[in-house]
Amino acid sequence: MKRLLYIIVLLLSCVASLPVVAQINTERVMSIGRNALQFEDYVLSIQYFNQVIKLKPYWADPYFYRAVAKLNLDDYRGAEEDVTECIKRNPYFNNVFYLRGVVRQSMLDYDGAIADYKEALIHSPANRELLNNLAIAYVQAERYELADSTYNALIESYPSYASAYITRGQFYLMRGDTIAARADYNRAIELNKNMSDAYVLRAMLSIKCDDNLDQALLDMDMAVRLEPKRAEYYINRALVKYYTDDLRGAMADYDHAQLLDPSSVMIYYNRGLLRAQVGDRNKAVEDFTEVIKREPYNYLAVLNRAILYDMLGKYDEAIADFDAVLEVYPEYAEAMFSRSEAKRKNGDIRGGERDFSLAMKLQEEQKKNPSLVVEASEKAADNIKARQESDKNISKYDRLMVADEDLAKAFEPKYESKVRGRVQDRNVMVSLQPIYLLSYYERPNELRPTNVFCDELDRLNEQRALAHQLVITNEEVVLEPNCISEHFTSAIAYGNAIDREQGNTLLNYLGRSIDLMLLQDYSEAMQDLEKVIAQSPGFMLAYFQRAALRYKNLEYQRAEAALNNNNADVSKTGVVATSALLDNVRIQYDLIRQDLTRAIELSPRFAYAYYNRANISFVLERTDDAIDDYSEALRLQPDMADAYFNRGLAYLKKGDENHAREDLSRAGELGVMAAYNLLKRMGE
Repeated sequence: MKRLLYIIVLLLSCVASLPVVAQINTERVMSIGRNALQFEDYVLSIQYFNQVIKLKPYWADPYFYRAVAKLNLDDYRGAEEDVTECIKRNPYFNNVFYLRGVVRQSMLDYDGAIADYKEALIHSPANRELLNNLAIAYVQAERYELADSTYNALIESYPSYASAYITRGQFYLMRGDTIAARADYNRAIELNKNMSDAYVLRAMLSIKCDDNLDQALLDMDMAVRLEPKRAEYYINRALVKYYTDDLRGAMADYDHAQLLDPSSVMIYYNRGLLRAQVGDRNKAVEDFTEVIKREPYNYLAVLNRAILYDMLGKYDEAIADFDAVLEVYPEYAEAMFSRSEAKRKNGDIRGGERDFSLAMKLQEEQKKNPSLVVEASEKAADNIKARQESDKNISKYDRLMVADEDLAKAFEPKYESKVRGRVQDRNVMVSLQPIYLLSYYERPNELRPTNVFCDELDRLNEQRALAHQLVITNEEVVLEPNCISEHFTSAIAYGNAIDREQGNTLLNYLGRSIDLMLLQDYSEAMQDLEKVIAQSPGFMLAYFQRAALRYKNLEYQRAEAALNNNNADVSKTGVVATSALLDNVRIQYDLIRQDLTRAIELSPRFAYAYYNRANISFVLERTDDAIDDYSEALRLQPDMADAYFNRGLAYLKKGDENHAREDLSRAGELGVMAAYNLLKRMGE
């Protein structure tokens, strides 16, 4: 029988024959699709669900899960269509009305969302997330009395549900009741000191309502410590620092935010203003140029750059930018005066005088006609140091940009489900840094530059036998659609070469295994690695990779079990506590350790095998073994940040806080920002 993947690719290529189609195990394709969804490979998961729908269009399941994937890709229209198709086939499918309510709410169809939430509550009357979303939808639909009563009922039933206080606080703030809003934010923090959004909202309230900048800064510091990878938190803290005249501190926050979100126009714009204020004009020009690259019609940035060019003596560039601004704002006298000065300094005396005369004339006309000075008077009456992102008033070019207050963003619906997100992140507040594996791709991390040494890997890459250079990483990426297609095709090509006994069979199996791994088909990928090991029992990287894939496959099995037992209790590791599953988990962990131990025997200086084995020992609560392996990994590679972080967790598990703090501090220095989050919690 042809391999499953081969059949799928034939379908994708539209060349499958009917007998081949009949061979497809749709349950297995469905399972791989859900696996991809678990690990947030949404585009890939959609392709698998597409195949199931083609073969069994009467099934409800693939429509539901494809809707979840589309929701996470912000394809709300497509998600609504899919979840509606699911309802047609099975209106009793778990969470189906809940999901469509979230989709419709995201599409601003509040009445439709309310109807769906009410239907969902018939089936799940005790679902607090549903009630919270219903209250939010009432707010967005401006049905305030119903929102108020729904919040009261929610909090009466679930007085310790912190998220309800957060959204009700936003509701109160929208209605102008700042005292009630602050009380709700305070209560949310009392209930959950690790809820970063509550600190941010309270900080913004402190700035707007009582000018308590010291308290606002304390709250933003806490938010950043709790979620150090959220760029918007650094942006908000930078604003607070700016208000307290800590320009250097604000710039440092913008620098960090830019590393986390290099595409943000707001970061470049605001940092450009601050750099200009402290006299770093060349860097300020670079920032405004970045803004203009992303938004060519951002004339506030163009005006700022024009002023900076003039200060730097680059008069031609300054005049060109002033020209662009004045073409759109021909009655902005301030820009006309500035252009006249730039022309004069550039040797164009006559042009400078002409601009000066026009500017004077504009000012005189504006004095006679108040409608021409709306922008100027608005600025004079407004001493706020910031402007809304949507405010394009050219006279506010020198103000920091802040995000618009958007009701839809303030009340974002949530879909709480076990079909989303990585399983290892769901049942623990603090997660181990992930295991390492072989891949073609890794996510760039400017805070932690990659520095991996492995002789075996170098020798393999030197052969250039595979489609891409292999890397050892635990920073995996979600494949783009063109990459998905490439790896389907590549797997087929390797399969053909294997069948025809062309080329190096070992490398063909290895290459196909990597493709299958990237396509989330772990069991098939492991079968290929078994053939590699059978041919070359001394090939260390095959054992290392097989251990990693066993672990990832086990994660998926745990997630599947949790999904199939929505209300089951889970252990500390997130495993549904059934004896059969627990037996399988123990067997799989033993096999993983055996593979890693064999990899270490073959390559005793390979730090990443020790690190991965330490992670397995940690999960098995063999804490001393974990610490020993993390320590050996660090002896071999002293800058392995993840090993410091995980060893810190192991020490913390043993109750050794001193060693834990040392390791976590070192991990933070090396770029694991979650270490600071944990250190803060340890200090509470």
